[in-house]
Amino acid sequence: MLKNILLVGFGGFAGSVARYFVSKLNLSIEFYSIPVGTLTVNILGSFIIGFLVGIAEKSMLMSHDLRLLLMVGFCGGFTTFSSFANENLMLMHNGQFLTVLLYAGVSIFFGFLAVYMGFVTSNVL
Repeated sequence: MLKNILLVGFGGFAGSVARYFVSKLNLSIEFYSIPVGTLTVNILGSFIIGFLVGIAEKSMLMSHDLRLLLMVGFCGGFTTFSSFANENLMLMHNGQFLTVLLYAGVSIFFGFLAVYMGFVTSNVL
């Protein structure tokens, strides 16, 4: 158990540091006021987790430990959006298209609502 925690923690550390450096693009690239660094992290993280899942499904190259380090740790530290995108892909693979729409819609709606409510609540303090 400790080994798994350390693998996820080390991967998460590396992913978080990578996210920090990529997110600095927000400071250097202006594109219609879009946070380019966050957008890049989300797209790149989604590509990385998709690539890793593809390798894991097609070969024995990805041990359980390597999956914990890279998929859970690194990708989780880099962006949780990659996990969200991968979960939707898995639902689509299972033919659960309505569930994909529901999950994505509920996640986006309540995510925005939660951010707004958190912001409003912070103004009360």
